[in-house]
Amino acid sequence: MKTLVVLTALAASFAALPATASVELATKSKCMTCHQVDKKALGPAFKEIAAKYKGDKTAEGMLADSILKGAKGKWGKIPMPAQKVAPADAQALAKWILTL
Repeated sequence: MKTLVVLTALAASFAALPATASVELATKSKCMTCHQVDKKALGPAFKEIAAKYKGDKTAEGMLADSILKGAKGKWGKIPMPAQKVAPADAQALAKWILTL
């Protein structure tokens, strides 16, 4: 029983790690140059992006694709250029954004 409690606590702590790691990854990947978590900058706030795509089962893949290939016309006139990040990092960033 104690093992189950410890494993549950460990799983909960690991579940919290991606958000912290993703803020660091977003900063390292220079996402924060144009985006902020909770306020519009040059690009939309990450929380706005999460709200727009809430419940969309294709959103994670679409966001990762936008990060890798760039996007235009989704948030106004300013296009987002393709970002030089690893596909796994783009996927992690997309997943994190959608948790906000």
